[in-house]
Amino acid sequence: MPRRLDPAQARAALDAQLVDLGRPRFEGPDDAVADTCVRVVLGAYEAGLTPLKEAARFAVRNLLERLVARAPGRTVEVRVPPYAAVQCVEGPRHTRGTPPNVIETDPATWLELATGGLSWPDAVAAGRVSASGSRADLSEHLPLM
Repeated sequence: MPRRLDPAQARAALDAQLVDLGRPRFEGPDDAVADTCVRVVLGAYEAGLTPLKEAARFAVRNLLERLVARAPGRTVEVRVPPYAAVQCVEGPRHTRGTPPNVIETDPATWLELATGGLSWPDAVAAGRVSASGSRADLSEHLPLM
């Protein structure tokens, strides 16, 4: 599982991203920081901008943690370089070498998938997701927010 960022780091990453986009700092409650950060980073990607590294890392890791909570297990490895990789989905446990079920995608695509802005079949058909193995399909676990 990805290393969790503490709430102060998450808020700092969100505020830095907002300021970079010319927007005011986030004044909302701590429990809204994660979802707000995801939306702000996704908005930056959709506008053709490159989000700040820490904000993008937090958004990606946060949604990967939600995936692990929704689909616990160690059968599928989901990689979103350069930010994180997790193992999830119930089934045979993988312990050595390259996992038999691997999913890899870029951060923008992961955020779109996890928030429901892009469907799994469409992402795979467009080549935005690399999925190998008989269990490498997250469609039943998405969207996450």
